[in-house]
Amino acid sequence: MDDRFNTIAGWVLGAGIVALGATIVTGEIFKPERPEKMGYPIEGVEAESDGGAAAEQPIAFYLASADPAKGAQVFKKCAACHTDTKGGPNGVGPNLWGALGKPHGHVPGFPYSDALKSVPGVWDWDSMSAWLKSPKAYAPGTKMTFAGLSKPEDRANLIAYLNTMSDSPLPLPAAPAAAAPAATADAAAAGEEAAAPADNAAAPADAAATPAG
Repeated sequence: MDDRFNTIAGWVLGAGIVALGATIVTGEIFKPERPEKMGYPIEGVEAESDGGAAAEQPIAFYLASADPAKGAQVFKKCAACHTDTKGGPNGVGPNLWGALGKPHGHVPGFPYSDALKSVPGVWDWDSMSAWLKSPKAYAPGTKMTFAGLSKPEDRANLIAYLNTMSDSPLPLPAAPAAAAPAATADAAAAGEEAAAPADNAAAPADAAATPAG
């Protein structure tokens, strides 16, 4: 009886070992490879770039195409703390009528933080953009709790709108000139000429005197 039981147990153990080996071999043969990019491509949808967002341009670039009407919509985020009408009351924040071009902390009687009052200069295009992007970064220690507007287009639209809330709106800045590719090419050509052998630079005297016509 014991011999018969041992024989059956041996066959069962052997079959298990064979099955396990077959599973390992099959897995190695048909092992799927991980694709370089996960997911399935969808026609008409581009994959997200790994290069990151494009570098932000100076605010003057966005102000050139800013829309004050869109800025009025963005201002709704500010209306809980600020008014923008002439002679309007201060709220949690100061009234913003005619703010552009004025010094920091210009509204009489408003309790500005020392952090903001200590910032030199006036509210120009760049300083207003930096403030709206991140008040805490612009004036560390400010009482302003607004997180900021990360999109430069939103900031430009809002600044253009605030500029209209004034007795004397400021002229919008000119858009920065784009770098001219021709200038780069000319500079490269000039560098090549400067590096040319000296004997190539010397032309025959009679050739220099040849009439242009």
